[in-house]
Amino acid sequence: MVNVLLNNAISKLKNGTYKLDESIKPMDLVGIVFRRMICMIRGAIRKQGMKKCGKMLFVGKAVTLRNKNSLILGSGVTLGDYVELEALSRNGIVIGNDVKLGNYTIVRCTGNLKQIGKGVCIGDHSGFGDFCFFGASGGIRIGNNVIAGQNVRFHSSNHNFDRVDIPIKDQGVTSKGIEVDDDCWIGSGAVFLDGVKVGRGCVIGANSLVNKNIPPYSVAVGNPVRVLKSRKSI
Repeated sequence: MVNVLLNNAISKLKNGTYKLDESIKPMDLVGIVFRRMICMIRGAIRKQGMKKCGKMLFVGKAVTLRNKNSLILGSGVTLGDYVELEALSRNGIVIGNDVKLGNYTIVRCTGNLKQIGKGVCIGDHSGFGDFCFFGASGGIRIGNNVIAGQNVRFHSSNHNFDRVDIPIKDQGVTSKGIEVDDDCWIGSGAVFLDGVKVGRGCVIGANSLVNKNIPPYSVAVGNPVRVLKSRKSI
């Protein structure tokens, strides 16, 4: 009975069919529900002051939210323990419905107050594992239904270093932005550099260094990344 109620509740939240594993014991379900309720209460408190927030927000412990007036969250967003969102930027942080950011994930939109960053947009039903990092001064756009493992990093700006008569830190940066289209799977430890665009339906292998554009439906791995094959030919 508990499973049925939870399946219905989660399916309604996710706007699609959802079924819990029947081998989960009732006492375990009680613990899961209790923890989610605590996160939901935190979310109801922490959403105050946001530019916009959906009906339900789940917030873990010790979450840091800065510049909340530039933060837009959809419904059913989950922010894991120790997540940091720093939204100061021209476009702020926009997170769609049913998105999860794992524990210790950091989203940082501005690295230098001389020129604030562009910000981040993450589409619906996307999820990122623990310890991910979004350096979004140059702008980051993540599509819908993107799934990513732990320790995935995005660096959407580059330091200029052409001159040798002044320190690199004083030469400014270039920022082209990073785009990952819908329905991509990103392996743990992947790193994305400024200016790259990853097409729809791509699979990026674990620990890959993505320093060039990846065509849609590609399977790409390596440091630096290289395309192994197209999913359409499988």
